[in-house]
Amino acid sequence: MTIYLPFFVLFALLAFGVPVAISLALSGALGIFLATNADVLVGILTASPGSALSTYELLTIPMFILMAEFMGVSGITSSLFDAIAKWTGRVKGGVGIATVITGAAFGAISGSSTAAAATLAKTSVPAMLNEGYPQRVAGSIAAISGTIAMLIPPSVALIFYGLLSGVSIADLLIAGIVPGILVTLTIALTIKVLLFRHPLPESYRGYSFQEKIQSLKVAGPFILLFLVVTGLIYTGIATPVESSALGAFGALLIAGKSGNLNGERFRTALVNTCAISAMIGLIIVCAHIFGYFITFTGVTREMVAWVGGLDVSPYLILAFIVLLYLVLGLFLDLISILILTVPVVLPLVISLGFDPLWFGVIVILLSEIGIVTPPVGINVFVVAKSANIPVESIFSGVLAYVLALLALVFVLIVFPDLVLWLPSTAG
Repeated sequence: MTIYLPFFVLFALLAFGVPVAISLALSGALGIFLATNADVLVGILTASPGSALSTYELLTIPMFILMAEFMGVSGITSSLFDAIAKWTGRVKGGVGIATVITGAAFGAISGSSTAAAATLAKTSVPAMLNEGYPQRVAGSIAAISGTIAMLIPPSVALIFYGLLSGVSIADLLIAGIVPGILVTLTIALTIKVLLFRHPLPESYRGYSFQEKIQSLKVAGPFILLFLVVTGLIYTGIATPVESSALGAFGALLIAGKSGNLNGERFRTALVNTCAISAMIGLIIVCAHIFGYFITFTGVTREMVAWVGGLDVSPYLILAFIVLLYLVLGLFLDLISILILTVPVVLPLVISLGFDPLWFGVIVILLSEIGIVTPPVGINVFVVAKSANIPVESIFSGVLAYVLALLALVFVLIVFPDLVLWLPSTAG
């Protein structure tokens, strides 16, 4: 009863639409009370906010959010797609491929999958429709391209995993680069295959070399900011917190130079940053409370011992874990999945001999699939609403990309060095 009742309460609260943070706090408090007593519960509730939010690395989240807010003010995100499209203009499926590259580029300055999907829906979907892409194809490309932001630094998802797991956030951010590039290439290749089987009546507009070079002026500030933030982390010159602060300052300079920054927009950027950071902070505190419940009941310890006694291949157990994340992705958002699973699953994964850094990237990649699959599929709903495309049409269009990303997950499991190599070379 001590173990099962709090979990039942948690899932019941989530089913009734209670916010994730409140659901975690209530169910965790119930579990602590059942496992100990009221005095222990009061002590934990008193100490949890301070201990949960005292982590120095937590500062990376508001700084990267602020960087994204300032870049949004600068207007560079809306013109980035046009610049990339000039380089892919003569390629078959060039507009779709430009959308994918823009999704990766936008992820490098925002780290938010939902924000990337909303931006692509407003910028690239109209361009694809003008080129003759069916709504289903255009909407699905925008939805799946938005997911790349979850892996490309500065990924808030990877930072959150690092805070929950204790894995180095710097290593996680660097580890996301190669898989992020592979995801981008996988989606682009899938577009090429789909267009080979079902050609589209798109026109191919060529651009002169001079026009292409001029387009780089738009991407220049973005490229410089990405190289500064990621480069400082990779070389070890700056910590993720220091790099995020420099990134926010650089984005402020870019926004100021663009002429779009004024007092009202500056205030809005700060308010949005505070609101999002406060929401994430509340979730972390409540997850901390739930984590105490997991610790007191010894669920993780018992599970590791039980799995250790099984005479099966570690990869078979890993396959069940992958399936678990795919199923959870159908119903829960990324943060909920990480909070519910990392404290329990990660010790099990480590006991099986797998690297926690590598596992974090795999989890985020599986979560990418979850945000475009029904019934939740938040990216699909965002694109459908922003571009006025039927939801069911986009869901049917993303199936091919989901299968392609599952194949990539298999490749990363077979060749873990694709994830671990770059962090091992970092300063």
